[in-house]
Amino acid sequence: MVLVDTSVLVDVATDDATWSDWSATALARAIDKDGVAVNPIVFAEFSLAYANERDAEGALSELRVVRLDLPWGAAFLAGKAFALYRARGGQKGAPLPDFFIGAHAAVAGLSLLTRDARRIREYFPRVKLIAPEGKPA
Repeated sequence: MVLVDTSVLVDVATDDATWSDWSATALARAIDKDGVAVNPIVFAEFSLAYANERDAEGALSELRVVRLDLPWGAAFLAGKAFALYRARGGQKGAPLPDFFIGAHAAVAGLSLLTRDARRIREYFPRVKLIAPEGKPA
């Protein structure tokens, strides 16, 4: 199973001029090979573009995306990664969604499909990433 980051889903849903081709191809490969999933954090971010929950769920259903719960261990690991971020000079006052998403992939042993790999590589180096090479995020 591959956990899909919000950026990839938004690229596909909005036909993003820069990223839609890469994101659609990577998403289709992941769906065919391993299946794809989102967690509540990704769903919350993705749902901002929709008027109601049913429409957001329908968009994910069309892509054959399943929903996974966020493990408690991932919440703990996200907190630890956030503490490291702050120790390294990070200015945000609360854990960022990327920390929960990366920690979920780490704890559950999932690959992560994202085009925003920098923070995941830095704080969750063991997570297997499916990410673009050589393109700016």
